[in-house]
Amino acid sequence: MTTTIRPTGPLQQGADGATSRTYDVCVNSRRVGTITVATHAGFGSAVGVISGLSIDERDRGRGRGTVAALAAEEVLRGWGCAQVYASVPAGATAALRLSTALGYTDRSRNMAKRLPAEPPALPAGVSARPMTEAEYTVWHHAEQQNYAGGWIARGMAPDQARAKAEADHRKNLPTGLATPGTHLQVLLSEEAVVGHLWLARKELDTGPGAYIYDVAVAEEHRGRGHGRALMLLAERLTVTDGLPVLALHVFADNTKALRLYESLGYEPTEYNRGKQLL
Repeated sequence: MTTTIRPTGPLQQGADGATSRTYDVCVNSRRVGTITVATHAGFGSAVGVISGLSIDERDRGRGRGTVAALAAEEVLRGWGCAQVYASVPAGATAALRLSTALGYTDRSRNMAKRLPAEPPALPAGVSARPMTEAEYTVWHHAEQQNYAGGWIARGMAPDQARAKAEADHRKNLPTGLATPGTHLQVLLSEEAVVGHLWLARKELDTGPGAYIYDVAVAEEHRGRGHGRALMLLAERLTVTDGLPVLALHVFADNTKALRLYESLGYEPTEYNRGKQLL
């Protein structure tokens, strides 16, 4: 029997400029699942995205998903995509095995931690306070540059990256320091500012929670445990706000941050994987 994918409708054009199409996975003429392919909203037509791969339970374990994923990659090659991304839930062991077998590797991961009822204490010798307006102005300019630079380093055109940085910051910080549900704080050691934190309330897959948008230790103060202190600050603020879960995103090549988060009890919720197509 032959496994193929067949479009369920015409190409769709999203408001963000991404093109997408959903396909039925079929064995001969019988539908056994579904899969969606799209171009990346940020990177454009150079990068494709595979999502929503699902095979009916009775047809699993027969290679249907593998054939569907390979067929989806061929569609993306036809669209001119040179790379493909796919996000896999941490608990989807079969999907993780499949993506590994097809050559996908981790690019980043989403992580989360369910917090205790009592907020953790900060280490001795450090304290925290909200950013001042002057500190916010300096931080915000640098943060937008760093954010855009991260996208540029991963292949986005500079103009697109800068536009994305401006748009995302307008969305997430519409009123700056006064943005509701947002904490912008600095960490102090011996009265010196040694790092900063941007934390905000966010609706997570598991329900209401908090999300770390930016956390960093000033370069000259690294290696002294301030990163851990900033994470404990984020947990304190989250618990104080009455939220049960704290989530974050980390790139796979940021091994120091990854080790820190793991040591604090954060667990992967989703693996963001990719591979070259051309």
